Amino acid sequence: MPEPRIEDLRRALDERAAPAVGLWNRLEGRPRATDFDRALRAEVRDPLWMLTRQWQMGEFHGTDGGSPVTVTYAVAATRPDRYRAAAPDAVVRDLPDDRPLEALAERRPVPFTAGTEPLALDLRLAIGRRWLKLVGADTLLNVVALGVRQKYIARYPLTLPNPEDPADTSRVAHPEVWAETQAVAGRRMDGYALYRHLKGGGDAAEGISGLLGLHRRTLRALGARLVAWFDRLIDQPGARPGSGAPDDAWDAARLEHRFSVAAPDPEPGTGGPERTLTAAAYPGGSLDWPDFSLDPAHPLGGTGATPTTYHRTVFPAPVRFSGMPLPRWWAVEDGRTNFAAVTPDSTDLARLIFLEFALVYGNDWYQVPCALPAGSHARVGGLAVTDVFGEQLWITPAGSGEGPGRPRWSMFSLDTAGVDDAPADPGLLLAPGAVRIAHGPPLEEVVLARDENANLVWGVEATVPTATGTPRRGTEVSAEELAHRLRLTPPPEPPEPAAPVAYQAMNSVPAHWIPFIPVHAPGENRAVRLQRAGLPSPVDGLPVPPRTSLLRPGLDQRQAYFVHEEEVPQTGTRLSLAYHRARWRDGRVAVWLAARRGTGRGEGASGLAFDALKETGKETGKEPGGTV
Repeated sequence: MPEPRIEDLRRALDERAAPAVGLWNRLEGRPRATDFDRALRAEVRDPLWMLTRQWQMGEFHGTDGGSPVTVTYAVAATRPDRYRAAAPDAVVRDLPDDRPLEALAERRPVPFTAGTEPLALDLRLAIGRRWLKLVGADTLLNVVALGVRQKYIARYPLTLPNPEDPADTSRVAHPEVWAETQAVAGRRMDGYALYRHLKGGGDAAEGISGLLGLHRRTLRALGARLVAWFDRLIDQPGARPGSGAPDDAWDAARLEHRFSVAAPDPEPGTGGPERTLTAAAYPGGSLDWPDFSLDPAHPLGGTGATPTTYHRTVFPAPVRFSGMPLPRWWAVEDGRTNFAAVTPDSTDLARLIFLEFALVYGNDWYQVPCALPAGSHARVGGLAVTDVFGEQLWITPAGSGEGPGRPRWSMFSLDTAGVDDAPADPGLLLAPGAVRIAHGPPLEEVVLARDENANLVWGVEATVPTATGTPRRGTEVSAEELAHRLRLTPPPEPPEPAAPVAYQAMNSVPAHWIPFIPVHAPGENRAVRLQRAGLPSPVDGLPVPPRTSLLRPGLDQRQAYFVHEEEVPQTGTRLSLAYHRARWRDGRVAVWLAARRGTGRGEGASGLAFDALKETGKETGKEPGGTV
C-alpha cells in the first residue's frame, strides 16, 4: 500500500505527524572529474559569499591595531667594574677587562704541596727551565765562566727521595713517579722554590757567589721577568690581607663558587648608584645571566662610570620559529616540530602556556635588533613604535607592574635576592664571559656519596694528583702506597688463635675513601652538617689524610672542615679540578685551574662494618678469613 502524500512538509515535521520521514545531516559530494587542480586553486566565484564567510568568522571585528613599521628606542648600558668574592674577609677590587669573568671567579691556587709532600714536578721543572733559559740568553752574564747554571741547581735543588723513609712514600711507591724523580734529581733546578723566593721579595742573586754588581742587577731584572711570565701563564688568585688565604670565590662548605660584581645603575635614580649582581650558587663551567641575582642589600661601592646611551631607529621583523603556524593557505608547515604530538597533563601549566603561545599567539610577536657590547648591563630607557597608520605607541616593560592584578611577566630578567617582594628588574645582563672554554683532563676528581648503611658520607677520591703532576686513579695510588708502607713496616705475625671465632671491632676501607660524619650545627638540635674525619691506617693506626686539594681545606692548619648536609643529596655530588683555557676578545689566552661541580651517580656502599665475629678455623680446620 503506498504511503499517503504529505502536503505540508514543514507542519508535518514540526508536529511529527509522520515519523517515517527521514532527516539527512551529512552531505557527500560527488566528484565530476578526476582532476582536482582547479578545485585546489580556491577560485573566488562569489565575492558576496566570501564577505559573508568573513563576517561569520568574525574577521570584521577590527582591533584598531596596525602592523609596526619602525621602532625607536634608547638603551643605557654600563660595564661591571667591581668584583668581590663572597668570603667575609674578601676585598673589593676592580674588575679587569683583560680576561673572562670565569677566569676571575673560578681560579684557584695551583697546589705545589700536599702537607710536606712536594707536588707538580712538571711545573717546577718548567719554571726552572725558563729561568736557566733567561740567564743563558743574557749577553751580560758569562754563564760558562761564572758557572751560574750549576750554582742555581745547587741553590734550588730537586732532592732525591729516600725509599726507606715512610715520609717519601708518595714519591717512591709508584714506578713512573720514582723513575722521573730519579732522572731529574741533581740535574735540574726547582723553579718553584725560586719563584716563591722572588714573590716574597727576595733577591734573585741571593746565595749565588762570584757575581759583580752589574751581574746582580741583571739577575734582579730577570727575576722580575720570570715572575711576570709565570703569573701570565696561569692565572691564580692573590692573598687576602690579614689572613693570607687565597682570594678565590670557591666556598668549600657549599661546594660552589660565590661572588659579586657591581655596575653603575644604567638609569640613575631608579635603584641606587650601582647594581650589585651576585652569583650565589655558581657550579662552574660557563657564566650567563641565570647565574646572577640582584643584591641591593650588599653594595660593593666605587662604581662611578657614566652609562653609555644608544639611540637607534630600526625595522621590526616578525618572530619565526620551527613548527610555527603559517599564515598562507595550503602552505606546508615544518614537520620537524610537531606540536600536535605534545600531550600535556591538565596540571602541566607551563607546557599548556607554551603551546598556547606557539599555536595561538605566535604571529603576534616581533623582534627588534639591538647591538650591545659584550659584558654590559643594559636597560631600555624608552621604546616607541610607529605602525602602518602613522600612529606612535609608547611601550612599557611587561614586568614592571606592582601590586595585585598587575602583570609581572618577563623573560631574561634578573631576580632579586632575598624573600622580600621586589619589582621585577627590566635590565638585561650580558655577562663578560668567554664564548667557549676548553676543559683539560681532571687532575682531581672526588665523588661525595651517601652510605645509609654506615650513616656516613664518603668522599671517594676517584682521581688524585701524583708528585709529578700527572693524575692517576685513586684505587691504584692507595693500593701502591699501602703495599710500599707494608714492605717498610711489615705487620706483626698474628698470634695463634685461641678460639674458633675472633672479635673484629671494624673492618678496613680503601684509603682513598674519606669519611664525613654528621655532627650538629652550632646552636642547633636538629640541623646537622658533615665533618671531615679519617679512618685509621692499617700500618700505623694514624688517620689517613686526603690526597686531593678539594678535600684538604684547613687540614694543614689543623682546622676542621665542614660541608652543609644539603649539598650532598641522594644522587651524590661530583667535584673535579682541571685546567681551563679560553681566548679573550683581544686574542689573549687565559689559563686557570678551576673546580667544577656536577651530579653524582647515586648512593655508595663502602662495606664498612663494626662488631663482627671472624672465624679463625682453629677446630674446624678451615682457612681463616670467614665472617659470621
